[in-house]
Amino acid sequence: MTSAALLLTSLLAAAAPAVAPVASPAAPPALVLPPPQKAGGLPLMEALARRSTARGFEPKPLSPQQLSNLLWAAWGVNRPDGKRTAPSSRDRKELDVYLLLPAGAYRFDAVAQALVPLVAEDLRAVGTTQAFVKDAALTLAYVADLARMSEATEAEKAVTAAFDTGFVSQNVYLWCASEGLATGVRSWIDRAVLAERLGLAAGQRITAVQSVGFPAR
Repeated sequence: MTSAALLLTSLLAAAAPAVAPVASPAAPPALVLPPPQKAGGLPLMEALARRSTARGFEPKPLSPQQLSNLLWAAWGVNRPDGKRTAPSSRDRKELDVYLLLPAGAYRFDAVAQALVPLVAEDLRAVGTTQAFVKDAALTLAYVADLARMSEATEAEKAVTAAFDTGFVSQNVYLWCASEGLATGVRSWIDRAVLAERLGLAAGQRITAVQSVGFPAR
């Protein structure tokens, strides 16, 4: 069984009660992640001391619990009023986190703590020539929906999307440092190609991508 198949099997086994049928056979199975673990990990100062950018990964999948914890740390709901683990200008929440796994591409639904199925293809390395990307367990794609900032100028939209991406990606850096995992933000990508493969709308912009996985030995 391939590593992609093993990852999908473990995800489905962990979330079997929540698996729902999907309308399109071209989409991977929908599932709800385990509840995130919101306690534990390294003290903040130790995580900051270990924060680094990686360009090498061990080809090994994350567990369903690690996926849930990662996504919650990145952009999860942390208060009863629906606000998130990262700030958002005027609480627009214009940023979406897409998860690119060997089994397919998903969009993170922070309210449901779920992965919404999109495409049953491995898009982790789409739009880049950097060879190490294919070995990372996953790629996170940060997508700004400009329609949620309709009152802003084009320049304001670009700046807002950029710094909100920075907040979320730094959360990922710190979580990975605490978890002993490797990560690295990447901007050297063909955004148009990846956007087309993800089926993004005209008003959606990929701001950056971030590889996550086990450090290379």
